[in-house]
Parts: sequence; C-alpha cells; structure tokens
Amino acid sequence: MTDQRIRCGWVNDSPLYIRYHDEEWGVPVHDDRKLFEFLTLESAQAGLSWYTILRKREHYREAFAGFDPEIVARFDERKLQELMLNEGIVRNRLKLEAAIRNAAAFLKVQEEFGSFDAYIWRFVDGRPIRNRWKELKDVPASTPISDALSKDLKKRGFSFVGSTICYAHMQATGMVQDHLTCCFRHEEIASQY
Repeated sequence: MTDQRIRCGWVNDSPLYIRYHDEEWGVPVHDDRKLFEFLTLESAQAGLSWYTILRKREHYREAFAGFDPEIVARFDERKLQELMLNEGIVRNRLKLEAAIRNAAAFLKVQEEFGSFDAYIWRFVDGRPIRNRWKELKDVPASTPISDALSKDLKKRGFSFVGSTICYAHMQATGMVQDHLTCCFRHEEIASQY
C-alpha cells in the first residue's frame, strides 16, 4: 500500500526527502546542537539544492564532530585541508571556513544569551509564526524577520547567513510554519505547538 498523504510540492519521491519533510521540517527546534547543525547545513546549501545537502548530511555529521560547535571552532588549517579532501561534503573552502568561524560566533552567542536557542527564538517572540500558504509560489524566500536575523548574525561575525538562508533555517527549525495548508503536516504541527 502506498502513502497517499498530500505533502508540500517541494518534496520529491526519495524516502530520505519524504522522511525529512514528514518528521523534521517545520518542527520547532530548541536544542543548540541541532540549531548549529541546521545553520551549518543551510549555509552549505547556498547555491545548491537542499536535497543535495540532505544526501550529504551523515558525512557532515561525521566531518563536523556531530556538529559540536566547541570542537568545530577549534578546527585548524590541517583540519580544513582534511575537509577539502572529503568527497562526502561540499568542498567549498569559503563555506568550510565560514562553518568554522560560525562555530566560534555561535559559542559567543551562547555565552551572551545562555543558549543559541534563547538568542534566535527572540526573533519570533519565542513561538512559531503560523503561515497559511496555499501554493508554493506564495511562500516567500525571505521576510523582514529573516532580514533582521541575517543582519544581526553578520554583526556577530557569522557568514553565509544571508536573509534567504536565514529564512530557510527558520522554516527548517519550526520558527515559521510553512507547510502548505493542503499538506498533512500543516495541521499536525499546528496542533502540537
């Protein structure tokens, strides 16, 4: 028997992508390590498809020490060279350098706010923004909130965090609920949070 549930139009027929859509995308995340993972992966995605990054996710987890920002912040030139040879991840030097810098900036935010979670969720007053988009073309690539988040992250030393990347991060981590109204996850997530 095949799964006949209606999903957001961006989901392809890959079990990996379906599982990501059904179990993770849009679910509010309050775990700092998971927030760092999504921030790193969204930054790596710049100019690529999310599906490309999703297929490389396990390689990223291994290469980036389970997305432990304390370890990643200590990566040196030798480690950077090792990453550049890792065929399982996107081998873009600028993106890899950004991930290391972002880990250090992430730790500073944790120190200032007690957690990255406390910092980032302030941008949506601590609760998800619930949108009711009917079609994919209605979903914005960025918003004034993602603009503000991007600007603030850059001010704090982060890079590869443009407004579109920030909005994708907000969608992935449930800061905004952007499952289409026809998608079975729209109401499921809304009823939980």
